[in-house]
Amino acid sequence: MKIAITGGIGSGKSYVCQLMSNKGINIYDCDSAAKRLMRNSPTIRRKLCELIGNDTYDEKGQLNKAEVARFLLASEENKHAIDAIVHPAVANDFKESGMQWMECAILYESGFDHLVDCVIAVTAPTELRIQRIMQRDNITREAAIAWIEKQWPQSEIQKRANFEIINDGRELEPQIENIINHIKE
Repeated sequence: MKIAITGGIGSGKSYVCQLMSNKGINIYDCDSAAKRLMRNSPTIRRKLCELIGNDTYDEKGQLNKAEVARFLLASEENKHAIDAIVHPAVANDFKESGMQWMECAILYESGFDHLVDCVIAVTAPTELRIQRIMQRDNITREAAIAWIEKQWPQSEIQKRANFEIINDGRELEPQIENIINHIKE
């Protein structure tokens, strides 16, 4: 059985994944995998350079994040073009990893929900998410809200998920244990 953990920015999904890792559950991190593949895959490097230009990587071969971000934010078409290069590589990497669990912030947007049998949504009140993002990233309230608004609505993620972990200050361990027990059954 393949299981995904998802949730919007500031929901605490990475923290929940850390708690699960402490229980011995190995979780594939889609964000880290995408960054690793963008750095190390010759095919992705070539395709990104063809798409974005020669400034995609610096003279040391390091990804030029500012250049990629500039291209990405310029239009929705640009975002989709990068996604069309990176997402299939991450999906394939997950399949080849042999891992059962994945953490994916954009599970539904990427189509990765089709790679799993079960989805756990981590949710939190919007105001708490805003505060977490502001503190973690040292950004303004407006910038935090803008990040939240770029993602799918939390209510839509909740509707599609099989399970929900509510990360609003209540105990997480019992919620995690309950879900793990349901999945085992």
